[in-house]
Amino acid sequence: MIEAVVVMNTQGKPRLTKFYNYVTMEKQQEIVRSIYGVLCSRAENVSNFIKADSIFGPETRLVYKHYATLYIVFVFDSSENELAMLDLIQVFVETLDKCFKNVCELDVVFNFSKIHTILNEIIFGGQVLETSSTEVMKAVEEITKLEKASNAITLPRSVSGWQVR
Repeated sequence: MIEAVVVMNTQGKPRLTKFYNYVTMEKQQEIVRSIYGVLCSRAENVSNFIKADSIFGPETRLVYKHYATLYIVFVFDSSENELAMLDLIQVFVETLDKCFKNVCELDVVFNFSKIHTILNEIIFGGQVLETSSTEVMKAVEEITKLEKASNAITLPRSVSGWQVR
């Protein structure tokens, strides 16, 4: 099971955190600091796989990928495959690139709800739902169409005697 997804910048500021089990806000902040401490102390030429027993408990691992100014981190237990998680990070990034044309940190900050929608199409409740960025994009486009349609619904000119302008 996937325990958490964390996207943080190279200064350790979390840009997206998604925990699939209940974790208090204080504990989440402590976890993000611990993850950043591990990531920033690692050399560039080492593996992207880390045992995270001290952060999340026994038999927990994290996989990360460094893209420009962002670290994308997936934390998972022993039931998941490390290479599959690395591939899932790639699917997430490819989908973000398709959505935002060369995704950057500001895209993550200013399109928070869309990023969560994309992540929810890939992972839900800690379980992998979709591994095709094309299929994820189709679902996100459908959700966007539905949101636009619901925003296009307008109120009548007069509601309870009040003029709507």
